[in-house]
Amino acid sequence: MPLIRAMYANLKRPPRGVVEWSADAVRAAAIVGVVVSLFTLPFTDFAVLSMSLPAAMLSRMIGLRAGLDLLTCVTVIVAAGSNVIDLYRAWTGWDLIVHAVCTGVLAAVALVLLDDARVIEPTGRRRTPIVVATSAGLALSAAWEMVEWFGYRFITDAIFVTYDDTIGDMIAGGAGALVAGALASRWRLTRADRAPL
Repeated sequence: MPLIRAMYANLKRPPRGVVEWSADAVRAAAIVGVVVSLFTLPFTDFAVLSMSLPAAMLSRMIGLRAGLDLLTCVTVIVAAGSNVIDLYRAWTGWDLIVHAVCTGVLAAVALVLLDDARVIEPTGRRRTPIVVATSAGLALSAAWEMVEWFGYRFITDAIFVTYDDTIGDMIAGGAGALVAGALASRWRLTRADRAPL
């Protein structure tokens, strides 16, 4: 239960500064948007949007630095929203940009969780975050591509799935995670005053 208590302490901590207030505002807007989408959009769109909420909430609960918290919230919401309004088909290259950034921020979250669980060495060491973040990013990319394939195969053929798209998405995700790992090897990912998990 110490993990739950620490996450709750980070969640209930009042925001400090413009960036933390902004991250909480984006989080609140996402929650409202998902609830509204349940009644106004097809169920598949609601499901896609709701997938952004765990990451948006987790970034607050693990005590990410304010800027990274805001970036995580915005990124996962943009990633889900782009699917709902079909930006991935409309804008060439948007898919790769979103995969790189989204996988990068999720790899940073994975680094914090693995560090707190003492699965890896502290993220201040130079090589560990680069290797672990890249590995986590590639694993997350593979998992996401399997979810896309499952959705295409068993739910709706409106999901765009091709071999080239899958490989390109995984390369972009791996690159984003590599960048996240390189940044984590230089800078702390969490607030100094967070409750340790």
